[in-house]
Amino acid sequence: MIKFIYAGDTVLTADSEEKLQELLNKVVEESKNKGLELNSKKTESMIITRETSIPKCEIKIEENTIKQANSFKYLGTQITSDGRNHKEIKSRITQAKASIQQMKSIMTNIKISIVVRKRLLETFIETVLLYGCEAWTIDERMKNSLETTDMWFLRRMMRIPWTVKKTNEEILTEAQTTRQLMTKI
Repeated sequence: MIKFIYAGDTVLTADSEEKLQELLNKVVEESKNKGLELNSKKTESMIITRETSIPKCEIKIEENTIKQANSFKYLGTQITSDGRNHKEIKSRITQAKASIQQMKSIMTNIKISIVVRKRLLETFIETVLLYGCEAWTIDERMKNSLETTDMWFLRRMMRIPWTVKKTNEEILTEAQTTRQLMTKI
């Protein structure tokens, strides 16, 4: 007898509870046909809405009602029921700052040209920050956080403490660059 072990993250999306239940029923049925079984304890539903009160979603796998979540992590990205990405963006900013700290000896080394250090920033740090940004919904508050982070990177690379009264424009001129992060996003 052959036993199958299946582990995978799957997301089903629908615009109504009925359509979602229908999709889930098809997945359960096709899985059974292949000798697989969905674990109702590890399966969750979530409604994404702009309303302040989140409606209940009664989705079942056979007789078991699955848990309704307010957020979940999918492929490394936090998805929340309010459809906003504040938590995800803040998490990405934290991770990118940690990455630049790990590379501090290189990123702040004035013996390495600013051109090379900017390229390292783009290659190793911004990729951490921008992972999954294609799906972000960015409001003004998050835009400001991202732009502040971008300038924090340059100040850190150029060894300019926040106590030094230099404008962002002066720093951009010294770094021979312009603001590009929001354009990349």
